[in-house]
Amino acid sequence: MQEMLYPAAVVLLGYVVLGITGFGSALVIVPLLAWRWPLEQVVPLVLLLDVPASLLLGGLNLHHVNLAELKRLLPGMVAGALAGLWLSNQLSSQWPLLALGLYVAAVGAKALRAAPPQPRPLAAAWSHAAGGAIGLVEMLFGTAGPLVVAWLSRRLPGVMELRASTPVVITVSACSVLLTMGAAGRLSHGALWQRWLLLIVLAAVGVLIGHHLARRVSADSLRKLICGLLVASGLTLVSHALQLH
Repeated sequence: MQEMLYPAAVVLLGYVVLGITGFGSALVIVPLLAWRWPLEQVVPLVLLLDVPASLLLGGLNLHHVNLAELKRLLPGMVAGALAGLWLSNQLSSQWPLLALGLYVAAVGAKALRAAPPQPRPLAAAWSHAAGGAIGLVEMLFGTAGPLVVAWLSRRLPGVMELRASTPVVITVSACSVLLTMGAAGRLSHGALWQRWLLLIVLAAVGVLIGHHLARRVSADSLRKLICGLLVASGLTLVSHALQLH
């Protein structure tokens, strides 16, 4: 149980972030748990936690969900997940860890800057490429939330549609990746499910705490805190990856 104290604290923190922002749990959890466990063990665990936690966060106002956008992204997600599965079997652990650290740090640094003017909407024809990128990153790192938000913010006209559609796309993406992992036998390890049973309650508690905090702390303060945590965890993971041989 002592070995689970650090993972438990990380999972609680990550799902507090999810409760506050609506996404981003994996951006916190994956790099921090990758210090302790191999990345190929961390990603399926986080995805298995993410699906019920995202559903719990709810507020999934289904009548605001843009199902047409989800249908356009789905084929690319499946193709990206398959590509990510192949890549994960070809690369040594050092390079995915290094890429993940740089990705997380870049997301945090970009979010710390002032928001730029809203760019022009992207054409629907790019949906397959966007879905492929989401599926690939979800399979390799379990952290495709920023890509989902970046795409939907260029496609959906209203905040309510964006808030409702983002967790649905993330959940569907995670499920497609989990199905691919299951077919490849990566979900059959007993230790994975033992860890999941120990951590799922903390994930739910973290979501509830984050949802409560989101109403009491200024959005700007929370944004800076979360972004700073992402930059620090990403750079630490880069350092860890560079030490591997």
